[in-house]
Amino acid sequence: MVFEVLIAVFSVLGNVLVCWAVCLNSNLQTITNFFVVSLAVADIAVGVMAIPFAIVISTGFCSNFYGCLFIACFVLVLTQNSIFSLLAIAIDRYIAIKLPLRYNSLVTSERARSIIAICWVLSIGIGLTPMMGWHKSPESANSTCPPGLMKCLFEAVVDMKYMVYFNFFACVLIPLLLMLAIYLCIFMAARHQLKLIEVKAVHGDKSRSTMQKEIQAAKSLAIIVGLFAVCWLPLHIINCFTLFCPQCDRPPLWVMYVAIILSHANSVINPFIYAYRIREFRQTFRKIIRRHILGKQERFESGSSKRTSIHHSITDSIRLKSGDLRGGWISAFKRRKRRGGCQGRMCIYPLCIGQFVQPVPLSLSKGVDNKTDLTVCCCILCPVQTCYCPFTGNKEML
Repeated sequence: MVFEVLIAVFSVLGNVLVCWAVCLNSNLQTITNFFVVSLAVADIAVGVMAIPFAIVISTGFCSNFYGCLFIACFVLVLTQNSIFSLLAIAIDRYIAIKLPLRYNSLVTSERARSIIAICWVLSIGIGLTPMMGWHKSPESANSTCPPGLMKCLFEAVVDMKYMVYFNFFACVLIPLLLMLAIYLCIFMAARHQLKLIEVKAVHGDKSRSTMQKEIQAAKSLAIIVGLFAVCWLPLHIINCFTLFCPQCDRPPLWVMYVAIILSHANSVINPFIYAYRIREFRQTFRKIIRRHILGKQERFESGSSKRTSIHHSITDSIRLKSGDLRGGWISAFKRRKRRGGCQGRMCIYPLCIGQFVQPVPLSLSKGVDNKTDLTVCCCILCPVQTCYCPFTGNKEML
């Protein structure tokens, strides 16, 4: 029980830190991190509610059948959302590497929020399926409790066929296999693009550096998926033995306890992976801890504030013209003007994680073709390298 309490505390603290970092640092406010925050919220709920519920249910206290069933199902909802969030992250990274020029048009903030909402709705539906009838019979539960109550244990209320066939095979194992295939495709595509960059790219060093950062990010996320599997598979394997070999000896209690501890510990792992593998998270965590926890007076500057000051110094000294590429700072695109604004693909000059880009007002641009409805959109790139989409205003990780 002591381990469970420690896991709950660190799960809440670590994942609150993740959400806090994304809120404070604009560099972390990417589409991918929308899903990371959704995953962190599920892990916070594990620490706040699921682990306390698990501790209570392990005592076998006397409870109403459906009250006990709801407590047992609650952790399934959070586990399923974690699976869907990891799958969404894998698909997002696949699109970013496989279709970088279409990423901003395919993966928008609105679509990401919709996908997150759908993931939660599906998770609630899947996790609460036993409440809709796929559960053990209330009469089958032997109990020494008063009439109308039963000894609340997970296996006394949840049908093991649901846990193995539906929850494990359909809703956990298949998504894990899909994620394995997606990350294999990501690494193969990244390797292929690195070879193309070496042969063809004009800005080979910058593009190669970007692709290597993409691979590094994909590796970090793949590690998270792998650790999720390591933490949850033992418990599901025990459930399979329970269903398929009822005559076999039950595993020792300590084995079941270790499997449960592992499944809960998964909620603590992710913040450490972010801190160890992703520099932007690590630096933001350090600043939050120093300023808000240790009380040291350290000015917190997100990437956006630095970029804004540089942006002003550039725009004050440069008058932009169509196609101007002075010193690699400015890149121009001609796209069709619709509804008074610039529409078109994202600015990707150079392909680096981190570009400050902003459409140039028509009054500053000399590149308007009066005979057509085409407009010139210029992008200002700053050397601190943080990526914005000039047409949607979204911060993106390419």
